Amino acid sequence: MKLVDTHAHLDGEEFKDDLILVVERAVEKAVHHVLLPSINLASVDRVLELSREYKGYFYPMIGLHPEEVKADWREQLRLIREKDCSQFVAIGEVGLDFYWSREFEHEQIEAFREQVEWAIDTKRPLMIHCRKAQNEMVALLNDYRDQLHGGVFHCFTGNAREAEQLLQFPNFMLGIGGVLTFKNSPLAEMLPTVVPLSRIVLETDAPYMAPVPMRGKRNESAYLRYVLKRLAEAYGMREEKVSDIIFENTIRIFHLYSRL
Repeated sequence: MKLVDTHAHLDGEEFKDDLILVVERAVEKAVHHVLLPSINLASVDRVLELSREYKGYFYPMIGLHPEEVKADWREQLRLIREKDCSQFVAIGEVGLDFYWSREFEHEQIEAFREQVEWAIDTKRPLMIHCRKAQNEMVALLNDYRDQLHGGVFHCFTGNAREAEQLLQFPNFMLGIGGVLTFKNSPLAEMLPTVVPLSRIVLETDAPYMAPVPMRGKRNESAYLRYVLKRLAEAYGMREEKVSDIIFENTIRIFHLYSRL
């Protein structure tokens, strides 16, 4: 069995005291690789540092998270883009987030557009964060539909209509995480009716949204096995078969082994 955690913030302060143990537990649970998204300039340096330290296990992504977009976003993005992009497997975590506020709505849209164009120029997939902004996100991506190099709609928790809308973008996957295991989540019933396994990757979003039975605790990559178990149950397939399909999806989208 081979798993890839396609989205984990293991560069965060939550893991500064026991990261080596977190990695060891993940390896024990068949997590072969972990992708680390950046959210701002400081995190770009940190995920690069960790990806050098754990070469071939951690893979870095580069981007400015929508919640980090403020009035100075152009300068922040300029500094981020000065980094050596050749080491990054994706442009992310980028996108739109109007959940808490629309104060910087225009800035978020412009920053997202610039990073989408950056992904096209560098032939990288996108790791897209979207919350309360799917219509705006889809409208923007439609401007570039034939130029995109695929990617992941991170932390998908939507309904069937929203899933179908996102799957219209070729070579994009839905990132499925701990929410799948929540008692009140309709994902386990909805996904098999709309989304083929060939369009899914797995993620933890650690340290957030730990799956059942770890809900309420700090999430970590080892807990990806609980998401896999629930997904296999939902599709009525063996865990080993599901993991094989999703592992191939992940390698194909992120070209992981070509980045070593």
